[in-house]
Amino acid sequence: MRWSVSLLAAGDREVSLEEVVELADAVAGHQGIATGMGTQSYGVQVVVAAETSDEAVDEAMGLFTEAVTRAGLPVWPVVDVEAIADEEEMDWYQDIPDAQDFGAEGQT
Repeated sequence: MRWSVSLLAAGDREVSLEEVVELADAVAGHQGIATGMGTQSYGVQVVVAAETSDEAVDEAMGLFTEAVTRAGLPVWPVVDVEAIADEEEMDWYQDIPDAQDFGAEGQT
């Protein structure tokens, strides 16, 4: 199963655009994106393969640690983690009502 895992680390100084770009480059091979420019935190979202959310988080943490080191960022504590299975994402999209449910039927 594929999981989208988001991790956020917080620290004591502002993160620069160059650092976020380096972090993004470091996770790009895992369909990753990075955030944090102008804030006192940095984060990534990566896609990993795992059977459970715990395994997905463990895999993502390893990737995150490597990416932070590669980007030359300070090692800060992780303050937020979220793992969403692809199946869960699909369920969310299927729950979106059709336009006709909003009274759009019969309109031209």
